[in-house]
Amino acid sequence: MIRPMGTTTTNGLARTRNIGIIAHIDAGKTTVTERILYFSGKIHKKGEVHDGNTVTDYMPEERERGITIKSAATACEWDSYKITILDTPGHVDFTAEVERSLRVLDGAVGVFCAVAGVQAQSETVWRQASRYHVPRICFINKIDRTGGDFDKAVRSIKEKLGTTPVPIQLPIGREKDFRGVVDVIAGQAILFDEASEGHEFTTAPVPADMSDAVARAREAIIDAASHFDDSIAERFLEGGEIGASELRLGLRKATIAGKVTPVCCGSALKNKGVQQLLDAVCEYLPSPLDMPPIKGRLPGKEEAEVERLPDPTGPLAALAFKTIGDRNGDLTFIRVYSGELVNGSMVTNSRKNKPERINRLYKMHADKREAVEKLSAGDMGAAVGLKLTVTGDTLCDRDNPVVLGAMNFPDPVISMSIAPKTTADREKLSEALSQMVKEDPTFHRHTDEETGETVISGMGELHLDIKVSVLTREHKVDAEVGRPKVAYRQTFDRPIEVEGKHVKQTGGHGQFGVVKVRFELLPSATGGVEFENEVVGGRVPTEYIPAVEDGIKNFGKRGGRLKWPFVGLRATLFDGKAHDVDSSELAFISAAELAFREAIERVRIVLLEPMMKIEVECPEANVGDVIGDLNSRRAQVSDVSYSGTNRVISGKVPLAELFQYSTTLRSMTQGRGTYSSEPCEYTPVPHLIAEKVLEARAEFLNQR
Repeated sequence: MIRPMGTTTTNGLARTRNIGIIAHIDAGKTTVTERILYFSGKIHKKGEVHDGNTVTDYMPEERERGITIKSAATACEWDSYKITILDTPGHVDFTAEVERSLRVLDGAVGVFCAVAGVQAQSETVWRQASRYHVPRICFINKIDRTGGDFDKAVRSIKEKLGTTPVPIQLPIGREKDFRGVVDVIAGQAILFDEASEGHEFTTAPVPADMSDAVARAREAIIDAASHFDDSIAERFLEGGEIGASELRLGLRKATIAGKVTPVCCGSALKNKGVQQLLDAVCEYLPSPLDMPPIKGRLPGKEEAEVERLPDPTGPLAALAFKTIGDRNGDLTFIRVYSGELVNGSMVTNSRKNKPERINRLYKMHADKREAVEKLSAGDMGAAVGLKLTVTGDTLCDRDNPVVLGAMNFPDPVISMSIAPKTTADREKLSEALSQMVKEDPTFHRHTDEETGETVISGMGELHLDIKVSVLTREHKVDAEVGRPKVAYRQTFDRPIEVEGKHVKQTGGHGQFGVVKVRFELLPSATGGVEFENEVVGGRVPTEYIPAVEDGIKNFGKRGGRLKWPFVGLRATLFDGKAHDVDSSELAFISAAELAFREAIERVRIVLLEPMMKIEVECPEANVGDVIGDLNSRRAQVSDVSYSGTNRVISGKVPLAELFQYSTTLRSMTQGRGTYSSEPCEYTPVPHLIAEKVLEARAEFLNQR
């Protein structure tokens, strides 16, 4: 038996699924996506990551490195369901791609390796999905690999992700003997045909030695479903029979509510379990109609919340979630929540309050485009040639304006200088960097005021390495780059109250502004400098309060003498003075900056460095060497566990100690060790190391 390919009819929004494939690097996301496209009839030849010929990894850098860098959109049909898929990166350096994908998805499939279980980046993408309340199902992949353990993987999902995994399938056989799954709800075995390489399957009774395990799994499903369906709960308590369709409906409600996570299993590389995964996507993940109405606000009125229903006949509400540069006009990816986006129409960019013309619309299949006349509620597609719209902007009707919630992206943690090799490359470099910054919200560039150097910043070494490669390959720019530098931060060692006084008399109108500011430490050393106003009695006129806020926040971003931003501080304006004639916004901006400078002189500056959460996997024989090397890098090792025949070392390491670590690890483990890392927090730099860093920084700035 083989499942039929997708049909050509759909039944509206109820049979629409907008899903993402999310996971840690190397868990098998792209292979799962490739098999979904193959079994649904979207493609007729399976590509392989190791061969560099998959549909969704179409960038040269992706195919060379065997990793996903940009999220790719594609679509297919399965049993009359229309499924739009975003295949997202698994490497932490490209977390922005995951963030903006999850912002516009209705559901997601978390892919986990049966050997490794939940890994570092798995936790990150899971948290991102939870932030946007995206219902999920799990697919435990690579069941056939040596060390593959379904039960262990399920336990790691429960323990590390804080969710309630509910297996709806159980594997038949382990490792190389994996030959099928049990459909727990249907109460039957599904056996994959080895002769057809897993393409075909047959059904059979549940193996006798699995009957107890299947009964326990079914009871767990009933328990989960009963919380959302009283009839199931009553029948279970009375000992009555519960039908499969009724049980699936109850489990679907629990999944959409985010209370449980159905778990499937298989081996995508060997074509096993993917057709059953597609069934689960259709059965348990929500349609646009199942999701709460999208919420936004009226332009210029933060407190005025409005809702938009997933209705093609309603007022337009669409979110631009990604931009890709193109010679023929930027390609802007859009999710339509309400109404219709039609070719040739005029819409409003509500964030900029300006009109935007829709010229050409497309449905995307990775790097291929299919022209369409319109995108309706529930659709995801792309528009070419939008002049004003960038990531996070809302498109809406002029007469029914709405601003949908923006996306938040982490700050870069690493930077390097970049310069054109020739004068002819100077303008090309500037244009290319402007385009790349527009495409990637976590990629920044600025000009150092002291040195005149162009500095690019990103999420890690790999992130910047790939950006430089794109500059050379796609934009034809030859550039020289400096060594990577850590993005340090600064904070105070204690609270302090200071006065900033800017008083000048130069003939005619003078300049007068006095502020008293209290600086306090925040629990988390992130997020820049917060500002609060506690002035009473008009001691600082209301019209000058924003100037004080701008002065403090902008100085905090510039970082004073050391040029590293201040974080983890709250600046409270509690008193001040103004002059009827000589006060101005400029005077109060200057007074605020002087207050900040005064505070810096009177406290001890605490230098903060980014810490990376790290997981190193290596052979048992190399554990001692790896831990010894990590300790020399100021690591805090928190756990050493097993992953099949290998050991996994978990902990935290300063980013400054991780440069070129992959080369060292490969050397220590004869090429068998791997690691992954992600930013987790900023912590104070040890005193002796901080002194050396500050001396080097001061020397660098003095030389310039």
